[in-house]
Amino acid sequence: QVQLVESGGGLVQPGGSLRLSCVASGIMFSFYAMGWYRQAPGKQRELVAAITRGGNKNYVESVKGRFTISRDNAKNTVYLQMSSLKPEDTAVYYCNANWGTQNYWGQGTQLTVSS
Repeated sequence: QVQLVESGGGLVQPGGSLRLSCVASGIMFSFYAMGWYRQAPGKQRELVAAITRGGNKNYVESVKGRFTISRDNAKNTVYLQMSSLKPEDTAVYYCNANWGTQNYWGQGTQLTVSS
């Protein structure tokens, strides 16, 4: 059974930092490209950051220079380090694992950026 379990969300003030984690089980983690998506109320889910199995990274323009995605294959974990947070970063953040036709999602973790 495949599980992706996110953690680390919460309430943070503008300008603050937070790290999200996603632990995967039931998959050969190192084979998968991993991504973080987010969905704000009334908006479509968007890709925030992704990391390939080879370690190549890409980011949506709005988070470049502020967010960093990384992975630890030994721990089956992908991280999203977020800094200089803005109210517009408020959303539910979802972890995604993708390998060919195999695509899995976590349940999401809420990030709220507010003073």
